[in-house]
Amino acid sequence: MQPETFRIVARTGHPDFLDLPWDIPLEEWTTERLVRVIRGISRHVVRFVEYDGVLYALKELPERPARREWTLLRRLEDQSLPVVEPVGIVTGRGGDLDSVLITQHLEYSLPYRVLFSGQGIPDLRTHLLNALAELLARLHLRGFFWGDCSLSNALFRRDAGALTAYLVDAETGELHGALSDGQRGYDLDIAQTNILGELLDVEAEVGLPPGLDPDETGEEIVRRYEALWSEVTHAETFRGDERYKLDERLRRLNELGFDVEEIQLDAVPGGYRLRLDPHVVEPGHHRHRLLRLTGLDAQERQARRMLNDIARFREALERELKRTVSESVVASRWREEIFEPTVNAVPESLYGRLPAAEVFHQVLEHRWFLSERAGKDIGIDEALASYVGSELPRLPPERVVLAEPLPGKLTPDL
Repeated sequence: MQPETFRIVARTGHPDFLDLPWDIPLEEWTTERLVRVIRGISRHVVRFVEYDGVLYALKELPERPARREWTLLRRLEDQSLPVVEPVGIVTGRGGDLDSVLITQHLEYSLPYRVLFSGQGIPDLRTHLLNALAELLARLHLRGFFWGDCSLSNALFRRDAGALTAYLVDAETGELHGALSDGQRGYDLDIAQTNILGELLDVEAEVGLPPGLDPDETGEEIVRRYEALWSEVTHAETFRGDERYKLDERLRRLNELGFDVEEIQLDAVPGGYRLRLDPHVVEPGHHRHRLLRLTGLDAQERQARRMLNDIARFREALERELKRTVSESVVASRWREEIFEPTVNAVPESLYGRLPAAEVFHQVLEHRWFLSERAGKDIGIDEALASYVGSELPRLPPERVVLAEPLPGKLTPDL
């Protein structure tokens, strides 16, 4: 039975959620749509429901913070920042019932606790810290103060052997025109404290990988963030005959995955000072370029790897044709002749293991390994057959990382 009055505001392209029991507390729900998903720690009740193979997270919290988080997530999403997609908000449920914020579950994402349970991420500490430091820097560049940066409040996706972090919880966040050094420092202090506590919890529950010290790891996140922030924003002086340093700086930023929309050069005695306004530093250099060339959306490191393969394909094609071929034509042929046949060769039963871009990256890695072992270049068809036959079946499904099924409910094969 539905409450007499309630309101659902939901974005188009998603379910209307009208069949859910909004008249009772979220923790008491028994609907068949419920699915158990492994997730981080939350101060609120969070449950997941499934509609036609798509999962949605429902978080119960008071109306004011629910509306605030709904607005913040939409504004961050509009800036192309890595956040979960806000889908809807339910208010006016009657009685003492709180509002519910609805977000779409991020497919192929891994909570940090899953990463520590043997999911096969080499050098986990480095990749985890790099991903979280990069996420925090990207948010700060856009003037977002998180207020509760932690491993629990982020999800992680594989990204060409590394990880990319996504913000999940924006409840404590604030969006400003720009952040002061004090605000950024306070966010870092919170992150360091939270990460230390979370790693101590993991150490007590399942143990940590050898060499991963919680105290040192908490301190390391600060060092990695500060190094990245300095590279992206610091002023640099060079002589009039050292203008090549400008190109070097921009190239380093591109390699880190950042584009620069404009630069500021001030004449100073003996040369110039280069300044970069954080507002004109845009993350996603390789991702944007790949999308423009091929229409494929990938994580940043996956995109860089795929762009490198397009360049290799172009060299081989131009040698074969004995003429120059435009980049757009090369990219189109690469997608049609290399990328799509590779990902389409994955058996349907293995679709849920990894996203297509990560499968392609791992096939390239496997090809390199086979070529090294054979002492000659191994073709991509042979590498693909070997990878699909021996490597991919050993990986656990990652499209949705499920916990134990609810009593009396069959978990859908997602």
